[in-house]
Amino acid sequence: MSFTMAIVGRPNVGKSTLFNRLVGKRLALVDDQPGVTRDLREGTARLGDLRFVVIDSAGLELADDDSLQGRMRRLTERAVEQADICLFVIDARQGVTPADEIFADILRKKNAHVIVAANKAEGNAGEIGAMEAWSLGLGEPLRISAEHGEGMDDLYRVLVPLADAFEAEAATTEPEINVDVIEGEGDEDAYQPPTKARPLQLAVIGRPNAGKSTLINKILGQERLLTGPEAGITRDAVSVQADFMGTPMRIFDTAGMRKKARISDKLEKMSVSDGLRAVRFAEVVVLLLDVEVPFEVQDLRIADYAESEGRAVVIAANKWDLEEDKPHKLNELREAFERLLPQLKGAPLVTVSAKTGKGLDRLHAAVLKAHEVWNKRISTGRLNTWLALMTEAHPPPAPGGRRIKLRYMTQVKTRPPGFIVMASYADKLPESYSRYLVNGLRQTFEMPGTPIRLTFRDQGGDNPFKDRKKSIPSRLRKHVVGRDKPF
Repeated sequence: MSFTMAIVGRPNVGKSTLFNRLVGKRLALVDDQPGVTRDLREGTARLGDLRFVVIDSAGLELADDDSLQGRMRRLTERAVEQADICLFVIDARQGVTPADEIFADILRKKNAHVIVAANKAEGNAGEIGAMEAWSLGLGEPLRISAEHGEGMDDLYRVLVPLADAFEAEAATTEPEINVDVIEGEGDEDAYQPPTKARPLQLAVIGRPNAGKSTLINKILGQERLLTGPEAGITRDAVSVQADFMGTPMRIFDTAGMRKKARISDKLEKMSVSDGLRAVRFAEVVVLLLDVEVPFEVQDLRIADYAESEGRAVVIAANKWDLEEDKPHKLNELREAFERLLPQLKGAPLVTVSAKTGKGLDRLHAAVLKAHEVWNKRISTGRLNTWLALMTEAHPPPAPGGRRIKLRYMTQVKTRPPGFIVMASYADKLPESYSRYLVNGLRQTFEMPGTPIRLTFRDQGGDNPFKDRKKSIPSRLRKHVVGRDKPF
């Protein structure tokens, strides 16, 4: 059985570095500046033959409950209550601080399995601090170095008996049968809806303070992500598992994206880069707008980036509960959408309120529809019948008197849909004709909004033998070999 381990401790003691080492990749942002991590980040850890869920948490700080640091602490305390094991990390070079002692008392009351790890204990510099950790009264402290990988064998030794105990406890319960992963017979090209084994990958992006974390918390039904009136609370892309109205999803909450010219802080640059990486991993991207100031220049740039990466896009206008003249505002949104984002023509536009939860059903339906279109496959026969009708209605141009022939068309990929057209003089085909065909594909085969990749491949001109080398008859070949003079 897998178990869950939460990594907690004061800011800048090396929690995220240890998290990255356990999951085997750089998922969490790491910087010398304290307080980089603010949300809870989950990952699958590997330590020897152990496989378990590890949670990276915000640094524990003594602060008022209503402050940003206080809200971060409450979020971490909630993770401690839900985890099976709590790994309490201290800085061995600084030794045990008064704050460590206070948090040790809190952890002792909240979690039955608490392990103390004295990080940065490599060399003589951390030896004294590691010895001081005995005073916390939480058992033998582990001397580790998250940066250099030292002490991981000791951590494994402590976790093995706990993992065995969890497995023995699970064996006494009735096993759960996951019927969602049972595959039946059917058309391999048919759309496969998301399952628990293959959840839909959804990224929520937008400008700072658009309400991204609040929206995801409402979908989850709990305060899983840190929220507040401050802009830019979310610093890195955090993924959470969710059951959104019966649909399994992995949702990525991303940092607010501003113009590059306004980003000077190194940490914010790392945060935005992390968010862009989340877009590349997603299948559907929800661009969350502030209905009071929708379609700002940065919104358009973010939407264009998502489309250029080939993601299915859903536009969601948040804070709809604050709008008084809803019909008029909705017409304004639709007009601006069609005018400012022609590359996403036909993409879903929905209105939501992350605060009240109104419109989540519309958002759920729009995400599923966009995902289905993104995975759509069209048979070659239907495509070529359609291509013949399109060329008959509007023949390709004849630049320089050379007639361009579109000979054959097929779909080569999905996610997003990609097509290849074999043509003569393909390099002479204007961009306007390509747009004509893409718009026709959207309309005829009901693919609104999704990115479509249409490639033309040259199959030669009217003379299929123009590039073939002339062969010499065999009866003349012996007279040609070795001769310098033409005959």
